[in-house]
Formats: sequence, C-alpha cells, structure tokens
Amino acid sequence: MLHRVWFSLFAIGFVAATWQLLAHGDASLYGAIVEACFAMAKLSVEIAIGLVGALALWLGLFRVAEQAGLIAAISRRLDPVFRVLMPGVPSGHPAVGAVTMNLSANMLGLDNAATPLGLKAMRELQSLNSTPERATDAQILFLVLNTSSVTLLPVSIFVYRAQQGAADPALVFLPILLATTCSTLAGLLVVAALQRLPLWRLLAQWPVVVGIAALGALLATLMILPREAVAGVSSAAGNIALLGIIMTFLAVGLWRGHDIYSSFIEGAEEGFRTAVALIPYLVAMLVAVGVLRASGALDALLALLRNGVAWGGFDTRWVDAMPTALVKPFSGSGARAMMLETMQTHGVDSFAARLAAVIQGSTETTFYVLAVYFGSVGIRHARYALWCGLLADAAGVVAAIAVCYAFFG
Repeated sequence: MLHRVWFSLFAIGFVAATWQLLAHGDASLYGAIVEACFAMAKLSVEIAIGLVGALALWLGLFRVAEQAGLIAAISRRLDPVFRVLMPGVPSGHPAVGAVTMNLSANMLGLDNAATPLGLKAMRELQSLNSTPERATDAQILFLVLNTSSVTLLPVSIFVYRAQQGAADPALVFLPILLATTCSTLAGLLVVAALQRLPLWRLLAQWPVVVGIAALGALLATLMILPREAVAGVSSAAGNIALLGIIMTFLAVGLWRGHDIYSSFIEGAEEGFRTAVALIPYLVAMLVAVGVLRASGALDALLALLRNGVAWGGFDTRWVDAMPTALVKPFSGSGARAMMLETMQTHGVDSFAARLAAVIQGSTETTFYVLAVYFGSVGIRHARYALWCGLLADAAGVVAAIAVCYAFFG
C-alpha cells in the first residue's frame, strides 16, 4: 500500500509537468521539480537530526518509568477498565501491560517509537487467539484505539513546529487534545456497539471518572474564557504537562532506588536509533510531496476543492490543510511531509499550518497500522477493523477543523 502511494505522488507530478509542456510549451516545471527534490532531501535530514534529541529524551524518560515500575503500576490501575473493554483478555495477562505501554507512547505523541510497543501488544493478544488468521474483538479494539490516535502530549508535533520557527510550539496542545478525544470516542463507541461492550460499567472506574471530570472542567473553562485568552491557556497547559511528566518519571525512578541515569541512557540510545531510522522514510515522502507541489498538481487539486467550498458560501482556509488529512490514513511519514510542506508554504503560524498540525495529532495511519500490526501476527481477516478506524479518522478531521476555528478564528 505504501509503495503505491509513494509512486502515485511521483507519477501525478510528472504527468502534471508533461501536461504543461504539451499544452503551453512550458518546460520550466521540470527544473522546478528537480530543484524541489534536492531541497526536500536536505530538509528531511535537517528534520530528522532535529528530532534526535526529542526522541532520545522521551524514550529515555519512558525507559526510566518502565524500569521503575510506573508503567506496571498504571497497568494494574487500568486493569478494571480493560476488563470491560477487553473481556476476552484474562486479568493480569501480559497483554494488558503491553497495550498500556503502547497507548502510553501514543499519548506522548512518540510516533514511530510506539510501533515496537504496539507490535509487542499485538503478539500478546494473538497468544489468546484461537483462530490465528481472524482478528479477535480485543485485537480490533486495540487497533482502532491506535488508529484513533489517543494523543495527550504531541511532543513530536511541538518539535516540528519549533523547528519551523513557531512563536509558541505548544500552542496547538489543547486543540489536539480535544480533536483526538473526539476521534477516540468515535472509534470506541462504534466498536463497543458492534461488540456490545457494556461501556456504562466504565463509569464505576475512577480513572474514567477522573478523566471525564477533567475533560468536562477543561471544556467549561474554555467556554467562559475570551478567545484571545484560549491560546495562552493551551500553551501554558502544554508546557506544564510536559514538565510535570518529566519530573514525575524522574521522581518515581529515584524514589524506587533505580539507577535512573543508566535507564535514561538505555532508552535514549533507542530514541537515537529510531530518529536515524526515520531519515530514509522522510527523504522518500518529502521528495515525493515536493514533486507534487512543484508540478502544480497539488495546487490544482486544492484550488478545485477551494472553489467548491467557496461556491457553497463557506470559509476556505481549512482547505490548505487537507493534504495532511487525505494522506494520513495511508502513511504517517507522508502526512508528516504534507504537514511540514504546509508549514513551509503558508508559514508555521498560519491557520492552515496549525490545522495541519492538529490533524496530524488527532488521526492515525489506519491502512499502515492495520497492515503492519495484523500482518506481524499473520491475521488475514480484519473483519470490521478497517472501516471503524477510518470512521475514527474522519471524526478526528472534522473535530480538528471545528476546534481550530474555535481557537484561532
């Protein structure tokens, strides 16, 4: 699937340039495409190098929390919740811890770093599968929760915004939190309806009650604040949350008597390897997107959509962020490239760039996750997992647009 998306971007760009040559005798687009290829290849390496520090930091901290027993403690607290969501998984099974670790990495917005944890969780769930080629209810729910992108702290998006010169990288914190909540709820509700899960029992679990209360208080606060103050609250909340998690991880590790420095170094080394491993994917996708933009094909597609929206009498600013939304279900690196390209073209603090960042943080690579996670354990029959994941993505995109208009006007 991914190679087809990649080839299609190149092919569309080449066809668009050839059309310009045949129709107008203009061969200048070929030179622009070649120039874009080199420029995007250089940008890819710069972005990956800038990401090394962030991934090393957060995977180092995550390893401290894991070895200090914090992740295991969280798993025990969440065990009653999983009893409702995944009744087919026995209490205390290793799958619960693996699922918790993966969702925790997703909540921290660690992108590719969450994939190894997700594969581990899928293998643990597969050990309970009596029909290995057919996805179980628990595996479907886990996959949809992944594709709905439960992102509480989009660290990598903050880093990308900072790299592009954003005045306040954490400004999109609350918009992403609200949009990802909508996408996750949409995915959870549709799967729960199909699996007939008694979600009402979750209201008796204190983690869920605390989460609902906190979200309700947040929404109530945002509703009474003037619009110009909302952005400041988002920035402050994002920075406080980041610092709070760092101090919590280190304090728990120190309190448990672990060598937090050695644990951090071990995790940071993994973060370094993960960042370096991203370079080929970034180069491939950013160059392909550069070809698409330089050829004029992307601008033509957006102009067509923009004219249709304008004909209906609606604001068209959100259209420029749609490349990220359209590519995200197929490729995380491709959507990341689209987001970065939007920041480069329109400015990192433009409405389109902020919306692209929120979409990137509230949706997931549904086709990729399904292919990799299910493929890793030999599942051929995904049942209803795909369309449930796509529904969650659609809910995230719609929510992102609505939230960005509420926050940024």
